[in-house]
Amino acid sequence: MKVRILDMKDSPRAAHFAYFQAMANPYVGVTQEVEITALMEARRKAGLPFFLSFLYCVGRAANSVAELRRRIVDGNVVEFETCDTSHTVMRADGTYSYCRLSCMEPFERFLPEAILRHEQAKAHACLEDGEDASSLLFISSLPWLRYTALQQPTPVPADSNPRITWGKYGMEGGRTSLPVTLLAHHALVDGVHIAAFYDALEAEMNRFAKERGEEWEKRDAGV
Repeated sequence: MKVRILDMKDSPRAAHFAYFQAMANPYVGVTQEVEITALMEARRKAGLPFFLSFLYCVGRAANSVAELRRRIVDGNVVEFETCDTSHTVMRADGTYSYCRLSCMEPFERFLPEAILRHEQAKAHACLEDGEDASSLLFISSLPWLRYTALQQPTPVPADSNPRITWGKYGMEGGRTSLPVTLLAHHALVDGVHIAAFYDALEAEMNRFAKERGEEWEKRDAGV
């Protein structure tokens, strides 16, 4: 995994970095209602699982924002070339395990591996993130609730892994949407970067829907 160290002394955000790092609660978070109509239609026609399809778009969107790939490690700021996701998987006994995936490969390669690892996580209780845990994007969902705000647990001392959560989706006026929450370390991430994530998520979902639609048309035409 490629990593580069950033020199914050010469960064325009040097003062902001020091300011927020000194805070007891250095996190900044936003919940945004996100429309997923096109993605839902595309994945329904293709017979694809919703969670893993949406996770794929979320992981790629987060990776497209450099600030969400940055972490504070031993006092230094490092930027990972790519960041895997680590998502929670509900087990039969009501507890959950973690499942690590890479969203930065073509969907046709991502999905079979994701389904396999997801099922393995259901069978084995594991709360370990494995090697390079600092590089991960922490993902969870609340498919039972259509919430408007979310408070997420964070460790002491603070880590700098972004946390992305979404809730129950619903339909209104022919459109499908769900709440998506992003929590990040404010020493590394500002509001403009959070907005960039939501813009990137919309773009990724549109691309996903377009590609699945093209695949559907080929199958329908017998190509």
